[in-house]
Amino acid sequence: MLRSGLLGRSVARRGAWEIARRGVMTEITKGVVFDTIAREWRCKWSADDDKASLAKLQEVLEEAKPKIKEVKGVKQVQRVVCGDCLDFKISIAVDQANFAPWAEGGFEPEASVLAKMKEIPGVSLVETQTYTLMPVDL
Repeated sequence: MLRSGLLGRSVARRGAWEIARRGVMTEITKGVVFDTIAREWRCKWSADDDKASLAKLQEVLEEAKPKIKEVKGVKQVQRVVCGDCLDFKISIAVDQANFAPWAEGGFEPEASVLAKMKEIPGVSLVETQTYTLMPVDL
């Protein structure tokens, strides 16, 4: 089923959550549809001290994995590291029917992961982003 709706810049909008809760394919605009919403936790790391901050960030992810596994509707988890711009990202993709309840619960374990990231020397620009994901058939 296809449903029109605008995710917009903030999925925190009640209307977008209600569309997502129904578990239908959502159309943002003509031809742009999605059924998966991802929450990204990201930061910058430092190459100082033999990339010690990157190693600590990986430890934070490893520690969070059991809690991430408990998120209902998780479809995929990816860790992205860029050695040029020094990005570290954790992206958790959830089917849209389960996104709203996860968001309403504070994206558990987001708060503790972000707090631990901020404590690591050399880590900066800790932030989050929400976006839709869809595979592209080639």
